Amino acid sequence: MDLLIILAEVSFVIFIFLFVNWLLGRVFKLFLKNSVVKSDGRSLKTLRRNIIGLLILTCLVLCILIVGANGFLIYRGENLQQYTLLLIKRIPSGFWVTLGIGCAQSIGTLILAAIALKFVRYWLKVANIRAKNIEQNTADDQSIDTFFNNLNNIITAGIWLWAVIWCSKFLKVPVVVSEYLYILLRIYLIIAVGLLIPKAITAIIDSLDALSIRYSSPDNLLRFYDRLRHLIPFLKRCLEFVIYICVATLVIQQVQSIANIAVFGPRIVKIVGIIFISRVLFEVVYLLVEEVLFKDQNLNEIQTSRRLTLVPLIRSFLQYLVYFGATVSILYILDINPAPILAGAGILGIAVGFGAQTLINDIVCGFFILFENYYLVGDYIQAGKAEEKLVEGIVEAIELRVTRIRHPNGQLQIIRNGDIGSITNYSKQYIFAVVEVSVPYDSNLTHVYKVIESVGEQLKANEPDVLEPTQVDGVESLGESNLLLRTLTKVKPGKHLHIQRLLRKIFTDALVREEITIPLRIETSEP
Repeated sequence: MDLLIILAEVSFVIFIFLFVNWLLGRVFKLFLKNSVVKSDGRSLKTLRRNIIGLLILTCLVLCILIVGANGFLIYRGENLQQYTLLLIKRIPSGFWVTLGIGCAQSIGTLILAAIALKFVRYWLKVANIRAKNIEQNTADDQSIDTFFNNLNNIITAGIWLWAVIWCSKFLKVPVVVSEYLYILLRIYLIIAVGLLIPKAITAIIDSLDALSIRYSSPDNLLRFYDRLRHLIPFLKRCLEFVIYICVATLVIQQVQSIANIAVFGPRIVKIVGIIFISRVLFEVVYLLVEEVLFKDQNLNEIQTSRRLTLVPLIRSFLQYLVYFGATVSILYILDINPAPILAGAGILGIAVGFGAQTLINDIVCGFFILFENYYLVGDYIQAGKAEEKLVEGIVEAIELRVTRIRHPNGQLQIIRNGDIGSITNYSKQYIFAVVEVSVPYDSNLTHVYKVIESVGEQLKANEPDVLEPTQVDGVESLGESNLLLRTLTKVKPGKHLHIQRLLRKIFTDALVREEITIPLRIETSEP
């Protein structure tokens, strides 16, 4: 009989251990299923192994103490059955009643939690299906599935934690345990919901993005959406950062010892909001400027070039203005008076200005280039100082400090406005496409002239870029075995290279057709 009593007590301790182990396993399984903490799965598994090890050690110690205590009682000659019954009788009867009611209430709470989870999962499944079918949404359904799966895991873990808290109350567990469980539940829900919101926002933004693209047309405001669509990733990052800051602030407020740090959260949120609004404001104003400048569809080439020249300058000015305003606003949020800083910056700017003469020279030259109309965006120019290598190509942008020129070979050349030097602009009113043709000495020049002029007449009829037919300027030079004829074709600004290449081919075909001997090469003078 004594041995049975000892086995019963040890078995009860082992049963308690197995129940606690099962409960911890369920809790950790819920955590691991939740993508909120899935990235820390290895750490959670390590924590679970450590807790199980501690429980096993505690169970072994208790079993050894039970066996030892009962062995000591047997050694003293005590009757274990009577001794155990006496201990049980000493426990007040109200304790057993309270324990029984608490166990019944706890079992009922767990059953209610399981039933509630069944209903929650069903309605979440219905909501998931309906969300995919709204407006026949073309957005990626995976983001919607991810959102509802995470929401299901969060609600499941929250309900079970709530059930455990109520069970601890029913079983009259010390109040401090319930308080810590409440704090744990609040922190978990704050973090889980806070990390779930970005997924919901992603799904909503993706849906709105798809709908905006579908319903955009040249007749409504959505026609501008495609040009502002690149701001969507920036919007998502800003919203995620704001949510993380809010979550961190709420979590910190739950811990009284560090709650005073939470006052910085709203300030950081305001700073992020100012940065985002500044970026959006800059893009919207820049878009409106382009819309106003190019609204007229009847602009000629010169007007278009002038407006293309103004766009980068306006963009740079707007960028500096908006970011300056954002910086001043951020300083006010941080309770820093910007006036002394701006005054110091002005004095420092004057001091730096004396040493930054090159920068000032570049800016001043940039203004003169614009106001005196030396060249515009789209012009073909050759620029540089005589003692240095000249740059040539099509002007892509004129900024306050530099000019960007695209060489015909494709290289982007960036030259400081102060180093522009002399400028040759091939895009003012007209330009000559100059092609030099070599013919033998024994050629009939009158016939050759007629062939070239005939080619020029044909070219003018077929090419709108040609302003006047090709004319033979005369004999340019006398070679050892050939004559070099110089031809001029008046063309539109910037079209000379294309017409020169076209003329070379046409001249070659025409001379071959007229059985005029062609030297080894056709010499050309490039502008």
